[in-house]
Amino acid sequence: MSAQAQATTGHGTAADSRRWWALAVIAIAQLMIVLDITIVNIALPSAQKDLGISDADRQWVITAYTLAFGGLLLLGGRLGDLFGRKRVFIIGLLGFALASAIGGSASGPTMLFAARALQGAFGALLAPSALGLLSTTFSDPRERSTAFGIFGAIAGGGAAIGLLLGGVLTEYLNWRWCLFVNTPIAVAAAFAAYSVLTRDHIGKGTRIRLDLPGALLGCGGLLAIVFGMSEAVTRGWADALVLGSLVFGVLLLAVFVLVEKRTPHALLPTHIVANRNRGGGALSIGLAMIGMFGLFLFLTYYLQVIKHFSPVMSGVSFLPMTAAIVISSTGFAARLMTRVPSRNLIGPGLLLAASGMAWLTQMRVDSPWAGMVLPAELLLGFGMGLVFMPSMSLATLGVAPHEAGAASATINSAQQVGGSFGTALLNTIAASATASWLAARGLGAANPAVRAEGSVHGYVVATWVAMGILLVAALIAFLMINHRPAPGEATGTGEAAGTTGAAEVTGATEVTGATEVAGATGTAGAVGAAGGPAEAEAGARAPQSPAQSPAHQRQRAR
Repeated sequence: MSAQAQATTGHGTAADSRRWWALAVIAIAQLMIVLDITIVNIALPSAQKDLGISDADRQWVITAYTLAFGGLLLLGGRLGDLFGRKRVFIIGLLGFALASAIGGSASGPTMLFAARALQGAFGALLAPSALGLLSTTFSDPRERSTAFGIFGAIAGGGAAIGLLLGGVLTEYLNWRWCLFVNTPIAVAAAFAAYSVLTRDHIGKGTRIRLDLPGALLGCGGLLAIVFGMSEAVTRGWADALVLGSLVFGVLLLAVFVLVEKRTPHALLPTHIVANRNRGGGALSIGLAMIGMFGLFLFLTYYLQVIKHFSPVMSGVSFLPMTAAIVISSTGFAARLMTRVPSRNLIGPGLLLAASGMAWLTQMRVDSPWAGMVLPAELLLGFGMGLVFMPSMSLATLGVAPHEAGAASATINSAQQVGGSFGTALLNTIAASATASWLAARGLGAANPAVRAEGSVHGYVVATWVAMGILLVAALIAFLMINHRPAPGEATGTGEAAGTTGAAEVTGATEVTGATEVAGATGTAGAVGAAGGPAEAEAGARAPQSPAQSPAHQRQRAR
């Protein structure tokens, strides 16, 4: 072999090694994002007691993160297109480390809420940049499939790891370590990213303008609505501040829609959600998240405060729902979505999840976990597993390649925003119902047993509402979604084989969405949010995977 050939081979080996080290860094960053939600959920009862957070305000620990994450996710993808994904990825890691340190050091509720919002904002930078870097680092179809499989498995398993790790850290150290643990991981990952990730310079002539008015209007509207919901616990729904906040939020969102229709580089291209299949899928999954996030919050308190489970046992108790989602999404939905109409999976899945909620409406203080909570978790898990896979697939149905990133980020934002609304709305309903129930008991409300009954009463009332929301989501899915798989998809023949290949390559990212939400994270946004138009350009320059092939695009368009 000539010296030149040896040099070339050595260079290729080094480059190959750097690619897989890059995958390790990207996967660690994604794992950190997924861990953060489930860890904090398990630690929330301890944090509430330590910092003196009221029942009305406790939801902000979750909502501050999901609202910032979902509201800024589309903008985060655009920033990666504008300044380069490697740079934005590193900034996101360092910012996430700082926000985690601030949250772990919180001396009061406001400081913790602000830190959680910062975590969400920097997470919105990390998520689309991570997937964009993964897509551009691995262009070979075989390597790409392996990389996405590893990425999806690590991110998906993060939900279960977070449930267990959150319990261990809270029980044996302190709830603050559930936040502190992110700091050394993020800092180490940032230094590693600087060394192993390839610099992606974005020329000024190809940069995309930021839609800052859209970002401000969208986030401002969502924040105003969530604030109004949370204030209704103590002020009542007829209070002027509550009504004013809700109306102001709706007006901001209305202006947001008008601005997006007229903006050349809109964060949310309105024609993407105007399609009945994409819009129906986004509405269904957003409404489903309203119920799922609220449920996870109530069950955490029910197990730890009412049933006196330790944080570790509380985390273990949620694992059956995680397993049910994984089995349902990979064992059933993935096989059936190329054979039956999408609504025949999404609709029944939502009805199955609603039956799990109906089971929980019979919850009492002395209800056994195996007889009450476990069956409900399994019903919810199997139901939601049927929802996530086809919904994520519909997200980019018939979308032009240069808008695939925006379409994917849209449905992931719907999950985060739905989770924010669900946590705020259902917490408000539960807290109000508990307060009314205790007020009717007069002096007897001071009895701990009576207060426990009041708390469970509030959880049950909120669960009824969550069940109703899931039924509405099922109705929307049946009425709006009319997508049917094209002939040949079931056998992988003809052009439909491209679809099958796409499912193999990108399926791991879609499954991750299902697995993560088992931990009430809804952080599929962290996996599915592509970087936007610049990513499509990078993909066009690289060798095409089955998911990028023209045949696949034509098949999805039909």
